[in-house]
Order: sequence, then C-alpha cells, then structure tokens
Amino acid sequence: MALPDLITLDPPTGLVRTELSIPGSKSLTNRALILAALAHGEVTLRGALWSEDTQVMVTCLSQLGFNIDLSPDPHEPANRTLRVQGLGGQIPNGGTSSNPLELFVGNAGTAARFLTALVCLGQGVYRLHGISRMHERPQSRLITALRQLGYRVETATDRLPLIIHGTGPRNGVCEVPLAGSSQFASALLLSATVGGWQVEIVGTEEEEEAPYVQMTQALIQQFPYSGGEVFIEPDASSGSYFLAANWLLQHAGKQHALAAVESSIESSHVVLPGNRGEDRPSSSEDSWVHVRHWPTSGWQVDAQFPKFLPLPREISRQRHLGDSILTAMILAPFGSEPVQFTDLARLRVQECERVQAMRVELSKCGVRVVERGDSLEIWPGPVHGAEIETYNDHRIAMCFAILSLQVEGIKIRNPACVKKTFPNFFSKLAEPQPRGLGVTVRGLPSGQILSADQWNAE
Repeated sequence: MALPDLITLDPPTGLVRTELSIPGSKSLTNRALILAALAHGEVTLRGALWSEDTQVMVTCLSQLGFNIDLSPDPHEPANRTLRVQGLGGQIPNGGTSSNPLELFVGNAGTAARFLTALVCLGQGVYRLHGISRMHERPQSRLITALRQLGYRVETATDRLPLIIHGTGPRNGVCEVPLAGSSQFASALLLSATVGGWQVEIVGTEEEEEAPYVQMTQALIQQFPYSGGEVFIEPDASSGSYFLAANWLLQHAGKQHALAAVESSIESSHVVLPGNRGEDRPSSSEDSWVHVRHWPTSGWQVDAQFPKFLPLPREISRQRHLGDSILTAMILAPFGSEPVQFTDLARLRVQECERVQAMRVELSKCGVRVVERGDSLEIWPGPVHGAEIETYNDHRIAMCFAILSLQVEGIKIRNPACVKKTFPNFFSKLAEPQPRGLGVTVRGLPSGQILSADQWNAE
C-alpha cells in the first residue's frame, strides 16, 4: 500500500528495551561498488545497503554494462549481498554525441560525483542528470579537475545535467580542494589508478571533509582487486538516531527536572554536588536502546557520536561530527545549557538547505534557535508538537521522528523520503520490542496504525 504523506508517532508509554541492527554504510557501499566494477574479478559485497541511493548506483552501473547479482541479507532486511563482476577498468557501454547514454542519479550525491569520474574511462558519450535539487548541488570543482586531465565535460551551469565524452585512461595531474565536498576528491581517487591520474588534494586533515576522503583512501588500500569479499559495516550516521533515542529515553526527562532544580538552587546561591543527570548511573529500571555491531574501523566520522552524549557546549561539523550533527541538534533542547553547532556551511548544499531547515522546524516546536553565519545556537527549554516539513530530506524526517519519542504531537510530512538511505527506519520504530522500539505510527488524517510490515513492504 502507498504510505500516507503525513504521519504522527505516539511516544512510548512504558519502558523501551531493544537491541536492533542498522543497515550498511551508504558511503562505503557506493565507494565499494565503483571499485568492484573496476576490479579484475568477482567481488562480493556483504552487508551492502539497499536504499534509494545505492539502487541508483547499481542501476547506472548495470546500464554501463556491469553484471551485478543481488541476494537478501540474512541479518538486516535493508541490506543485500551484491556480487559484482569487475571488468578490469573496461566500461562496456557508451553512447554517441547524438544519442548519449543517459544515467539518472536521482538526488544521490555519491552516485552523481563518482559516476562522473568513472565514465571518463569509457569510450563514448554519457549524460548524467537527476532530480531538480541535484541540479542545484555543486559540481564545478570536479568538472574543473576532469578538464585538467583532458576530458571534455559539457554543462551550461557547472552543475548537472552534464555531458561527458569518455576517452579512456589519460595520464595526467589534477588538483581538487577538500573544501566544499569530499565527494569530488573521492570520485577522482576511486578511478585514479585505472585512469592513470595523479590527484593532488588541496587541504589539511583539519578540513571538515577530510574524514570522508580518508575513508576512500583506506578502502582503496584494502580492496581485493583480484576478486574476493568486502564486508560493509553498519552506517554510523543511521545508528546515531537510535543512540539519540537511547539518550532521550534515559536522560531527557531527568535533565529537564534537574535543570529546573538547578535554576531554583542558583537563585539561592546554593550548589549541591552530583546534581547533573549525566553524572548519575542509569537505574536498572531505565529504558535502553542498543545498536548491534557499532562500527569500529575508524573510517566513519559519525562513529564518534557516542562521545558527544551528553552534548558539550560546542559541536563542530568541521572538527567533530558529520551528518550526525543534525541528530545532536534535536537533543539540545533537553540539555541544561545552550549548545553551539558550528562550521555548518556544507549542510547548506546537501539534500536541502539543512541549516535553515533545522532552524525553522525546531522553532515551530517552540525551541529557541539562533542562526549566526554558519552556526546555530540551540537553547534548552519546553518543546511542543508541530507539523514538520521534511524538504524531501531523509535526515530531517529521521531527526524529528526521534524527537517525537519525547514530544507529543509531532507530525512528519513525506516520511517515505527516508528510503534514500534507511528504507526501513520507521519499521525499526514500529517493530515490537526487543527487535524495535514498539512505537505506534499513525497515518493522518485517518489515524490508521501503520505496522512494521507496511513500512518494510514500501
């Protein structure tokens, strides 16, 4: 059945105790698919994410002539086992100037950037295009680098749609900055060995996008190019929602009560030791949400998310967290002091203008949010329900779904947008304990309860 355009979630009324799996990393899956296509034998990707973004990549690679077999993953419904027959750098299919081979990338930034570099290794003409938002997202620095290598790339706007004339490997040197998007550097690095490209990356390890390039470099170094298996670890960004759920269920109520106590104590100039919720051990009667197989490779910057619970006074997109910084934002109203979220410029050019989106939607819920430059300051205080516009952005939808675990009356528009990276996210919420959170999800305006199976079917 078609999912409703508007849903609401009833906060859990009792203890929540669950242990759940998380789908594979989107970033690792799409990087591994490119490397597998360029390998000299069959590469099996286990635990690979099967979502809108990775399906786009598989479809495009299949159109280019690569044979990719898929089978279910026995451990996680949103994963697949993918068997890719590498062709040693050959790209079988290509179009002509009058009839380019069309590749539709949706709103998948990794597919758009990685395939732009890959098809340069082919012998033919390719046209890459996506949805309207993808046509607004940056691409110029990758185009400039490919032109430095001698490839012909046609575009009216330095963005998609692009027409690329593939002429095979070309020994050469190109330069690409880290600032803006790591996907440009990663796209070039993934195809560089076959292409004969020397990629010079401008920037330092302190750049906000550096961890994603380091992920690419680590995968390149360890990849089985003669054939073999690659195990894709769970996605830390996706896992952050359930670590946030765990913190909310365990600590948020305490933090609010303690903040009120501290406020009244402060007015009397009295300080009591140990009056902060984070300093108290959890009771055996607490709720808890456990994520199985938390990533430990060090390749995903968002694997650091547990270190930021409870939230510090400042969290930087450049120095601390990647996409999970959005998850941290929905916890800030439940702390005891304001939190500064800094270095957010990259968030403005992703699936939506995320800085503005978080400010607007949190403000709807009564949260005090101040935007200054590329930072947001979020203050603790009461939070109420509101209708949330998701801007077709999976992360906005998932953030506010987790917020609804503590706040009644949250309504979420276009919940199906989570299929971009986490197609069974709402199934994880609706699944009965101990495999899910046992949350009641209702379609609006009917109020019909949506089962976990309905979300899985979608």
